[in-house]
Order: sequence, then C-alpha cells, then structure tokens
Amino acid sequence: MVVVAPALGVWVASSLAAYRNGPVWLVCVAGLLLFPIVPVAWDMLSELLRRRRTAAKRDRRVLTTWDRIVLRTLTVNLAFLGALLWSRPEAAFTAISTRGDWFLEGATSSAADRARAALLQAADGLQWLYEAAHDNQYEALIESKPAEAPAPQPAPVDDAWSDPWERPPQPEPAPTAEPTPAPEVASEPAIERPTPELAGATWPSEAVVHPAVLAMPEDARVSIDAVGRHLAASEPDPARRIKAIHDFVATHLAYDAASYLNRAVYPDQRAEAVFASRLAVCAGYANLMKAIAAVTGDEVVVVVGDARGLSREVEGESHAWNAARVDGRWYLIDATWDSGHLKDGAFVREYRSDYLFVPPALIGVTHFPEEPAWQLREQPLTRGEFARQPMMRPKFFADGLQLLDPRRSQVTVQREFAMSLDNPRARNLIVKAVPEDSSQAIECELTGTRKVDVACGPLPAGTYAVRIYTSPTLYGTYQGVGEVQVHAAG
Repeated sequence: MVVVAPALGVWVASSLAAYRNGPVWLVCVAGLLLFPIVPVAWDMLSELLRRRRTAAKRDRRVLTTWDRIVLRTLTVNLAFLGALLWSRPEAAFTAISTRGDWFLEGATSSAADRARAALLQAADGLQWLYEAAHDNQYEALIESKPAEAPAPQPAPVDDAWSDPWERPPQPEPAPTAEPTPAPEVASEPAIERPTPELAGATWPSEAVVHPAVLAMPEDARVSIDAVGRHLAASEPDPARRIKAIHDFVATHLAYDAASYLNRAVYPDQRAEAVFASRLAVCAGYANLMKAIAAVTGDEVVVVVGDARGLSREVEGESHAWNAARVDGRWYLIDATWDSGHLKDGAFVREYRSDYLFVPPALIGVTHFPEEPAWQLREQPLTRGEFARQPMMRPKFFADGLQLLDPRRSQVTVQREFAMSLDNPRARNLIVKAVPEDSSQAIECELTGTRKVDVACGPLPAGTYAVRIYTSPTLYGTYQGVGEVQVHAAG
C-alpha cells in the first residue's frame, strides 16, 4: 500500500500533465513529496513534539516507526488522490483514459502491450466517476426520451464499415496522370459525395436535398402538421421519407450560435417553438425531427450524449441527435451537424448528408450516447475507448482512408510528428499542423500515393491539431476530415 497509494497519485497527476501538455517530469519529481518526504517529515516533527511533551514521563509507544510512516503515507496520498479526483473528476478520467500510458509511448514490446492494456482497463473502470460528475446541458431541453433502449444490433455480415480502424485491404485504382502544383486549402471547403441518389437507408449518400422539400409549397410550411402531411404524401419509401425529414430540419433551421456560445440560458427548444423561430441548438433540431416523424408515422427518437468535432476536447461535449427505425432496423442521424458549421462565432449554412444513416461504428468515433444501447453495436465502447479514438469524421472513411499510425486521439512528440495513411482511392491530401494559439499553420510533408507517410516538423513547443484535408481533384476545394492532437516539446 505504501507503494501503490503514491503511485496512483503520481499516475493521475502525471496523466493530467500529459493530457494538458504540462511538465510531466515536474509532477513525477513532486511525487517524492508524497513519499517519502512528507510522511517522514511529518513523523519526525511528531516525534520531536512528543518527546518534548513526555520528557518527564515514561513513554510507551504502541506503533513502530515503520507503522507510523505507513499510516501517514496512506493518509497523505489518499487525501491527495481524493482531492484530485473530487476537484477535477471529468478531466482526471479523460486524462488517465487517453494518456494513462504516457510513459509507454513508443514502446512496442509484448510486456509494454500488456502493461498498456492493464493501465487503460484500470482507467476504464473509473468511467462511473466521469458520469457522476458529468451533466448534459441539453437533456432538460428534450421533449421526450425513448421509452426503451434497442436490443444489441449486430452489423450485417457484408458491412464494410463494421470496424473503421481495421478494414480489409481496399483495391488500388488505376493510375491517372495529373498535374502536380501544390493546391491551397479553401477556407470553407465544399463537400463531394461519391454515391448517387439515396436508395434505401444507405450511406454515404449524395448531398442533394430531397425533391419533396425543395418543391414544398408555402401552405405546407405553415405548421409541423402541414410539413409532415406533405412529406408523407410525397414520399412513400420509409428511408427516403426519413431523409426528407432530415433535409427539411437541416435546411429550415439555423443554428443558434449566440445561445450555444453563451451556454447559460437557452430559448425554448420544443419543436413548435423552434419551428416558428427557425433557430435552435441541437436539442431543438432533434425535437423537431421527432415531431415531424410523428406526423408522417415514422419512428424517430431523440438520443442524448456527447459529441466531438475538430478542434474540441477528445472526450466531447453535450449534444443531442436522433435515431430512426426503418424496416425494423435502427439508424443514427444528426441533422444539426448536417446543417452547417460555426465560423468566427457565426453560423454558416452548409447542407450535407454526412450524418444521415451513418453506420454505428463510424458515428461512434464522434458521438457517444449516455445509454450504451444507442451505440447500436453488439459490443458498445466504453467512454475511455471512445476518447482514445483518433477524431476522424465520417467523410474520412467515406473517402476510403485508413489511419495506420498513430491510433490515438492525442500523442506527445519531441519536435517531429509522423503519421501514416492508407489511401486506396488516391485522394488528394493536405495535412497541416494547426497551433492551438491560432498562429500560422505548418504544412506537413507527404510522400507516397497508396501508403502516405506524413512528416510534420520541426514543431515549436506547443499543442497542435494535425488536420487532414481531402479532395477528389487536385484543384478542388479541400474538406477537413479528421485530426490528431499533438503535444510538441519543441
């Protein structure tokens, strides 16, 4: 216990330092205070005071010196560990879940693999700590929750997206001759879709708004009931009707950026209120989609949890989205993230279909529901596993890309960061290291076509989002599809 208690305190504190790009070495040195400096000094001071008090008395000690040091060590270290977990429970859990093996970074031996697995498994055991402290700010804004969670939903045998990190080798396309001048990243990249019009609940689908929404007359837009009746009469196919509802919500509403950034008071997010104001945060989008589906006779529920996008914390933040049942099978949908994005604190409309019927394993990279069953996976992820995944958007996988190395959401390097990608569709890539302080981004060097090796550096000391951009054409606009957080020692 004398060894374990100080080790736990140093482990949590050093993991926090690694997670926040702090001085890990200083935390480890300071761990000497936990044992033996403070317990021994405490005992020496106590012994000095005791002798002064009992100088004229006969002294009979019950505990030996070692007994006292053991008890003092446990008192000091358990108090330190308890204070650390109590004051920063969410950060502490995320830190040990993502960086609890920081001292094994780069180690590839079997012993290191076993130690890493044991550490991360121990970290996952503290998920209850995060959940006890975490409060979803949108949960109270949801009009109604699902009455019951779905049963585990096995992936189809031929599902190409069942494991986004371990896909089978993809065929390499025939080479094409293209010019080689270096392209530039557009500030607001357009979105390319590889597949034709949606046929059933398939993914990915072309980012084209459903004809029933485009042709919707004004008298059908006066109420939720009118919208639902129009969509039900216009589209008999259940999957395409869900798409029409998704498309209406994504194009009818604008994201309430001011309320989101304020995060103190939210306007009424009930379906009727956001339909009238045409302004909502994620809870309003999800409520409206569910309300329209109730009119069309489709089964749609609201799911709450956490989600993470580019340039956000790896554990995510509060969010709400939808699940729809089509032909007896559940599918996940996020109309909020398909409606546009924020830029400089303002909402920019940009319709897409990235999060329409997205496979569970792919949406599970960015979305983590409070109820594990709504992951729609046979083996749900733990919160720690979710946070450890590199932050790749569905478009990354739709482009056929696979991240070979690193396989973590956050890493620490000295001056150079290396990354490897499998690129079977020969997508045009740009990779940049974007500093946390918003200074000039550093363009990374890419070598190879099918297997792309990325080298970023030298990187000055700091925290970077090493961001991947893709385009189907060399001179097209490039869309951000994923990133890895990198701490550089400089």
